[in-house]
Amino acid sequence: MTTSTPAPEATVPAPSAPTAPAPHPAPAPVRPGPPPRPRPLAVLVATGVSTAALLLLVALGTVLHHPLLIPPLAASMALVAASPDLPLSQPRSVIGGQFLSALAGFAVLAVAGPGLWSAAVAGGLALGVMTLARAPHSPAAATAVIVALDAPRFWTFTGLLLASCVLLVAVGLLAARAGRRRYPLYWF
Repeated sequence: MTTSTPAPEATVPAPSAPTAPAPHPAPAPVRPGPPPRPRPLAVLVATGVSTAALLLLVALGTVLHHPLLIPPLAASMALVAASPDLPLSQPRSVIGGQFLSALAGFAVLAVAGPGLWSAAVAGGLALGVMTLARAPHSPAAATAVIVALDAPRFWTFTGLLLASCVLLVAVGLLAARAGRRRYPLYWF
């Protein structure tokens, strides 16, 4: 006698809810490229404004018998003239960042004296001070370095630095008005 085992019942899958179409794979991230080519007139205006402001600093420095044209100010003017929309170019950052960086340089100078080691510390400290004050201005870190290397007289240096920064912002303001651009986006 053979016993037979019943055949397993065929299972029919239950009807399922309609499935959503498979999502398309995310597009590959786009790598940023260089900025678009500026209009020739924009290049001409930025170059002319920057050159005029720096020549004005040289002329004023000649009259005062004290050099006002320090490399950080040339970089500051380049930002104001070519990229007036950046936070780095706003008066708060140009004037405040330069002034705070000079103070950082003088603080390091008072503690450690002039020299390369002091200059390195002053440049780094300047970045922290500007960041805390919400006045970022990368050229100003070089101002702290110059102070820690050269040990200038405090009142003379800071007074001329502030006057120079105000002059750069004023030239940027005049250039923006002449070119129908908006500068500054905010003051302080």
